[in-house]
Amino acid sequence: MSGINMGIVGPGTQPADADGAELAYMEMPKAMRTYAMPAVPEPDEVEDIDSALALLAEVRDTLAEGKSASFDLGGLDRQNRAFVDQVLGDGEVSIVAGSTIQAQESVLAGVWRVHELDEVGRLQRDTIEVGGFPRCVLLSAQDVTAPALRSHDGPLPAMVYNAPALVTEMTDKLAAWRPGVDAHVINLSLLPLSDEDVSYLDARLGPGSVTILSRGYGNCRISSTATRNGWYVRYFNSREAVILNTIEITEIPSVACAAPEDLEDSAQRLSEILDVYQ
Repeated sequence: MSGINMGIVGPGTQPADADGAELAYMEMPKAMRTYAMPAVPEPDEVEDIDSALALLAEVRDTLAEGKSASFDLGGLDRQNRAFVDQVLGDGEVSIVAGSTIQAQESVLAGVWRVHELDEVGRLQRDTIEVGGFPRCVLLSAQDVTAPALRSHDGPLPAMVYNAPALVTEMTDKLAAWRPGVDAHVINLSLLPLSDEDVSYLDARLGPGSVTILSRGYGNCRISSTATRNGWYVRYFNSREAVILNTIEITEIPSVACAAPEDLEDSAQRLSEILDVYQ
């Protein structure tokens, strides 16, 4: 019995098209970040960290209760603050809100390190925020926004065909949005939009002040707009090509937020870290 030739699939095994075209698939993200225990010092390597331990115990209790709270680190000395830095580490989500707020999720989901800066970039306030998303960032995103899309006067620009229908859809959803309502998502990647259509939508939404980068699975970049509750959410593959481009009508896109179960997990993980120093 002759052997079976298994080389019937894969590159080079199929006949080429007459026009020389080759089938190509867009590369999807390959890396996924998962929780890793932060590299904390051994108990006999540190001393006089009671202030940091007490503050982190409050953070743990807040997480366990599923509450939101802010903790000011201004009263900690350099050694205690350095210990907090080691325990928290850097997680998946980074945020820039204008020129005065920077936030970084820690390795503990729902625990955020927030820096508030002055006009020349000097640190004015250093806090830990516990919750699904930093409240100060959300307020910053909303402070300079309008409740409706920007108006457009005169005829439509050339090559703008499908954007006006999306403007009508967004206008309706923005007016109807209420806290607790599910996000309304418009998938621009699936729509036949010209470059002029996209530019028209950008102009109607206007530029916002908040940029969020989530690196859980590939890269997700979230941008606020000048329209309250209007966000761009874009996913990129490892080659920085856009694989999904959406507009979300919501208070804050869920991909940027820690879920209640994330806070529960973080409470357990932080408790395990603190047990080492008991």
